Amino acid sequence: MNRFHPLQTPHSGYHWDGSSHNFFEGWYYRVTLPECGQTFAFMYSIEDPTSNQPYSGGAAQILGANDEYLCRTFPDVTQFWAWKDALGLGHWGKTDLSQPEYLEREAFDRHVQEGYQATATWHQGKLHEPNGNSAEWQYEIKPVYGWASLGNPQQSTAGFLSSLQIFEPGWQILMAHGLATGWIDWNGKRYEFVNAPAYGEKNWGGAFPQKWFWLNCNSFENDPDLALTAGGGRRGVLWWMESVAMIGIHHQGKFYEFVPWNSQVSWDIKPWGYWRMEAKNAQYIVTVIGSTDLPGTPLRAPTAEGLRFVCRDTMLGKVEVEVRDLFTQNSILRATSHLCGLETGGQPWDEVWNSSCGLGI
Repeated sequence: MNRFHPLQTPHSGYHWDGSSHNFFEGWYYRVTLPECGQTFAFMYSIEDPTSNQPYSGGAAQILGANDEYLCRTFPDVTQFWAWKDALGLGHWGKTDLSQPEYLEREAFDRHVQEGYQATATWHQGKLHEPNGNSAEWQYEIKPVYGWASLGNPQQSTAGFLSSLQIFEPGWQILMAHGLATGWIDWNGKRYEFVNAPAYGEKNWGGAFPQKWFWLNCNSFENDPDLALTAGGGRRGVLWWMESVAMIGIHHQGKFYEFVPWNSQVSWDIKPWGYWRMEAKNAQYIVTVIGSTDLPGTPLRAPTAEGLRFVCRDTMLGKVEVEVRDLFTQNSILRATSHLCGLETGGQPWDEVWNSSCGLGI
């Protein structure tokens, strides 16, 4: 197959350099089904791939229908593979093969009883928990937006310095918006879909943020060509910590980017239930408000002690987005959704996190 897609973003390839220092890499694939109001989020990770560390191994987690959760671990790191030069990865659990690599879909079906594989344009897998819960999926992906305006070179989410790995962790939006066609079987219920909104991102490094928040949606009511990704956290930068946040919006071919090096970004985030962000750059002002009355589902994330339940998510959050012209104050776009991904993670989350970063404009 052709590994390279025209919308390939920086950092799409696997980052591990073969050394034995602490390292993790994680990937996130998501499909939203507006017709039934459900979302399936697939989270893959590999930790300390040398296999001689206490927490070496991989995992696959799914936040599925009605925010239900499924997780399988893959302790054998020798059964993990990933491409260095493009987006492609997989991990085998039960199989009659010995050398992990990308397989044609029929070969994967025949030879892999449990595991997954994912690229920029294809995603399939099978997971089975001992309690009887299960998931199986196969779908094609047609990328629409990477991380840039249409026709422009793809950008690093964390800017040009992300190639130097001075931040912990690195973060890259792989596909802000795409269209997925295929099926997902969730505990025996089959969901079939054509051109469903899809999304992808990744992170990597030696440490996760101390605390973080995240909002993501590309299934807006009456506006199928709108994609939002926003988030922030306290992360390591060389020998100090900093609080940073960003908002990225793709709409009608244009990328609205609000990041600390071109904008002033502020946020007001409760430990759970309410997310508010505002940002202003030289041309636009954006407001994003996320909310939920749902309790959310605990998810695992890499820590110094391996995967731990340190974050909480829902894929059924409400979000309101508005972008205005800075000078006229006219509204350029306004949209809402009840299918937004919302997350808080890390610690401490004892009170509302109110902060800002970036340029004074």
